[in-house]
Amino acid sequence: MSTTPSRVFAARLVGLPIFDPQGDQVGKVRDLVVTLRTEGTQPRVLGMVAEVFGRRRIFVPMTRVTNIDSGHVYTTGLLNMRRFEQRSTETLVIGQMLDRTVTIKDSGITGTVYDVAMEPARTRDWVLSRVAVREPSKGFRRRGQSHVVEWRDVVGLSRSDERQGATHLVAALNEMRPADAASILHDLPPERRTAVALALDDERLADVLEELPEDDQVEILKGLDSERAADVLEEMSPDDAADLVRDLPPETAEILLELMEPEEAEDVRRLMSYVENTAGAMMTSEPVILGPDATIADALAHVRNPELTPALAALVYVCRPPLETPTGKLLGVAHIQRLLREPPSTLVAGALDDSLEWLRPEASIDEVAAHLATYNLVATPIVDEDKRLIGAVTVDDLLDHMLPANWRERARERGSGA
Repeated sequence: MSTTPSRVFAARLVGLPIFDPQGDQVGKVRDLVVTLRTEGTQPRVLGMVAEVFGRRRIFVPMTRVTNIDSGHVYTTGLLNMRRFEQRSTETLVIGQMLDRTVTIKDSGITGTVYDVAMEPARTRDWVLSRVAVREPSKGFRRRGQSHVVEWRDVVGLSRSDERQGATHLVAALNEMRPADAASILHDLPPERRTAVALALDDERLADVLEELPEDDQVEILKGLDSERAADVLEEMSPDDAADLVRDLPPETAEILLELMEPEEAEDVRRLMSYVENTAGAMMTSEPVILGPDATIADALAHVRNPELTPALAALVYVCRPPLETPTGKLLGVAHIQRLLREPPSTLVAGALDDSLEWLRPEASIDEVAAHLATYNLVATPIVDEDKRLIGAVTVDDLLDHMLPANWRERARERGSGA
């Protein structure tokens, strides 16, 4: 490892791509695994937790790591694809060390850990050598003073900490895509998972919840007070919120719906009223809807919204007022490829595709799949008996319902050697 930096901070490793000797990416770094010894003794770094295809997590021993630079990790290419299972003697640096409360021996300063550095020892093992500690904020200061000290100079990292917060782990999760953050949250011990979920803001927690298995969703939501749980449900897309509320005890579900904003709760109740695995139960009630007097420029501005999934951004639904579901009569849809070819000042009504047959909410999951496949669509409108738009089903909605209920968990376990 002659070209590897002498000291590497763990938080900067998370998310780095891992390559084999041929230069092919084989995964991403998700955490470091260490074994804690006596207080003051530098822990040995056993290896990395890597995420490979299908969100599967494996263990990469440090002996298989040949180089670490500012943006990449290189391995020998010989990786065991068996799913990583944490042992009782092992500690995850990102998942379990960040936010520990420690004391610096010489000064007596107490603070929380926001990063940890590792470096190669003379034995050629990697050890944790430095600890980055931040004091609590004081007065009107935005953040407390930071200290980077030797491992042996801090007390508190080799024992469990009931006061452990979640600030720095939350900061790391906020830099990740929701699916990646959900994967890390899923693998935390239950009590740590709850603490971290509580520390996420409502919008971010909603995004992460949408990517978690159903059992995790219910567990986390039950750990919130009712007002907070209702706020988080409001931040979720209505179809995902409806799926989650269905999994709650009926009395809990009703309490949360009563606490939600009436308009948000109405959307969720309406989606819950449809039979499971029908178009109505799968659809989202918030596609991009415009009136016939909107211009191409208006349509393009709406589909640029970064919060839209690619499938939802692929179609603009042109309707008579009102323009919230259930709308007035659906006039047609405008495909984004067509919008990009038209002058921005022209009316979106001139770029409509009105030749497709729209689906009704009682359409079965097989009928929805056949419809999308037949017309090469990634989304399709759902209308009522009066041809009013009540929602849209996207291909990702369809996949969520066609895959087994535990598909996220099974995806983590899939792979050779399992």
